[in-house]
Amino acid sequence: MSVVIIGGNECMERRYCELCKNYGCKAKVFCKPCASMGDRIGKADMIILFTHTVSHKMVRSVMKNAGSGSRIVRSHTSSLASLQTILQAATV
Repeated sequence: MSVVIIGGNECMERRYCELCKNYGCKAKVFCKPCASMGDRIGKADMIILFTHTVSHKMVRSVMKNAGSGSRIVRSHTSSLASLQTILQAATV
């Protein structure tokens, strides 16, 4: 399963990717907005929005470019525990 994480803490990027790898997921993490983010998201199975650490402009951009088959999950906190809870629910 491919996962795209929008928001979160920059210092946690590596840990987000490692946790996703433990659940058998390929992860892309975007903590900051970038010019071609819509193209780089691609056809992800799940998009996780950490709403506390992401701008409204970034959320609108992601929602606009998200594929119809992508599942969008919003979480207010950007901790590893919340990511783990999301991944556990998704892999069941």
